[in-house]
Amino acid sequence: MKIKFTQLQAQSTSFTLTIDNWTIEEQQSWGVFSTEGDIGSLLGDLLCEESCCCSGHILKGPGHIAQVSLAEQQRLLEQEIANDDSDFLDHIDMGSTVYTLIYQQCHNAEITSRLLSELDLSHLQDRGFRALSSGESRRLILARALATQPDLLLLDKPYAGLDVAHRKSLAQYLTRLSRSIQMLIIVSRETEMPEWIEKIALFSRGKLDSLMDKATWDVHPVVTQIKAQSKEQGEQIMALIRQHRHTSEFSDPLFALTNGRVAYTDKVIFSDVTWRINQGEHWQVRGPNGCGKSTLLGMIFGDHPQCYSNDIQIFGKQRGSGETIWEIKQHIGMVSSALHLQYRVDCSALKVIISGFYDSIGLYQKPTKRQQNIAHEWLAILHMSQFADTSFRKLEYGQQRLLLIARALVKQPTLLILDEPYQGLDYLGRRLIKNALELIAREHLSQLLYVSHYQDDSLESIHNYLDFVPAEDGLGYKTIVS
Repeated sequence: MKIKFTQLQAQSTSFTLTIDNWTIEEQQSWGVFSTEGDIGSLLGDLLCEESCCCSGHILKGPGHIAQVSLAEQQRLLEQEIANDDSDFLDHIDMGSTVYTLIYQQCHNAEITSRLLSELDLSHLQDRGFRALSSGESRRLILARALATQPDLLLLDKPYAGLDVAHRKSLAQYLTRLSRSIQMLIIVSRETEMPEWIEKIALFSRGKLDSLMDKATWDVHPVVTQIKAQSKEQGEQIMALIRQHRHTSEFSDPLFALTNGRVAYTDKVIFSDVTWRINQGEHWQVRGPNGCGKSTLLGMIFGDHPQCYSNDIQIFGKQRGSGETIWEIKQHIGMVSSALHLQYRVDCSALKVIISGFYDSIGLYQKPTKRQQNIAHEWLAILHMSQFADTSFRKLEYGQQRLLLIARALVKQPTLLILDEPYQGLDYLGRRLIKNALELIAREHLSQLLYVSHYQDDSLESIHNYLDFVPAEDGLGYKTIVS
């Protein structure tokens, strides 16, 4: 499919997408790198005619375009929530099954079965959408796009949320796919630019900066420049945290789980998990998609129903001994993909940050002047002051994620739970938050419980690891402490 952009301008919440002149020839696949701005979703919506440009033209040849993005994942969730039949059933409706969601895109059993196999979804085909992990959902979104048999496939941050093994298998899969399907691949990590890509478009703050071949991209200085910029902003975040620092001392252990087990009617997630977190310890939790990492962190936070059927001590109290959930949550900051999906209220960016003081989704109390001032300081550091009154749901995915990180940090929690915190962030945002977290860990301003599937996201100040590995009996996972 040939695509020609001419004097194009299109408006997102935070930037203007500007493309003076860019031609994508038939059968030509491109890599796209954006230093700042979530251009992938806007570019995908323009090409799929779900958004309109303000000026200029997009001329497309005949054919079908499908997109894979975090925004598409959110849209599917909204659709599934709208179809929730829990009120009419004697059990919780976990949504349409993986098989159904793929089949409804093609109405072809052979294609559906092939995609289930190719994207390692066969064992999940009867699982409801809302019971999937983040990585499993990402693979489903790709399968749904491929089921439509597109002529051009737009992939926005395709590796986000995938564990190491699935990133490797997806890279191999896309290499094979590139021989038969034209692709646009938007990445925010320079290491994820596919080797088979020959042409690359570099965007900065929404504007097409330059077009180049792969050899030129490999030595481009943009990455070095952004690293320096993000380091300076990370130090600004640290200055703000130090300014409003408070202490909350608890005796050891801060958290202890003894012989932990989580199981559902048809599946054991993990068992025999014993884990203790003492004062001053930072931990990284590692393991494949679906092993129970997010479930375990949810048990600490108190959001998982089986946290009360396990032997848990937290902040000196036995869970279930009469403490309120708010007594626990006031000492914990949380960022996760699950929280991001749940944060569906239509409140302003400023109120999202302030809600961190109250551990609420949305703001239902009148904040103090001090809380408002601190929230404004966070917006300024994140370069988002102009969005203070903008609805959270109207912001780009990456902007939403930055606000949720600020929401978790704003109250200086004793424990800071970070479950794939960088998901959806552009290159600058990811470098900024990583630098800030490294400084927070180094100065022990909070204790980090950290999940990331990327080796290059490892923090130097984390020396404790909890690894999920398959149990010997084949039923779920167990953990190893190192």
